[in-house]
Amino acid sequence: MQQIINQLGALIDEYSGKISDIPEEEFSLKSNPAKWSKKEILGHLIDSAQNNIQRFVRTQYENKPHIVYNQDRWVETQNYRGYSTKDLVQLWQLLNKHICIILANMPEENYSLQCNTGKELEQLYTLEFLAKDYITHHLHHLKQIFNNQNE
Repeated sequence: MQQIINQLGALIDEYSGKISDIPEEEFSLKSNPAKWSKKEILGHLIDSAQNNIQRFVRTQYENKPHIVYNQDRWVETQNYRGYSTKDLVQLWQLLNKHICIILANMPEENYSLQCNTGKELEQLYTLEFLAKDYITHHLHHLKQIFNNQNE
């Protein structure tokens, strides 16, 4: 788990300034009404952090909790394009630092506990898998932000 914590910490350090340096017009631009802006992609990563905090915490004391979310509705409802970029970046940083703390405090015997993330069918994943996948998911969306490939 320490490797995952280190990777997430490195992502926060590496990308916080880069994200803040994106011009506001570019950050909020929707190239297509059906796709997310870069700002909305960062908002989605914030939503992912919030939902994964629930998974990492609740799975340690509940039996296979069912934790899912509708990512498009979350982004739409929260209007990330209208959000202050500075505040959005800070929220992303703080939520991910909090995840690092949660993972650092997780006893090793809890890594194998399972959470149900399936929308319609049961999909059980261990906390260790979810933590690793969280990094993969982050990298995917950070590449979208910096390669002009919107969601």
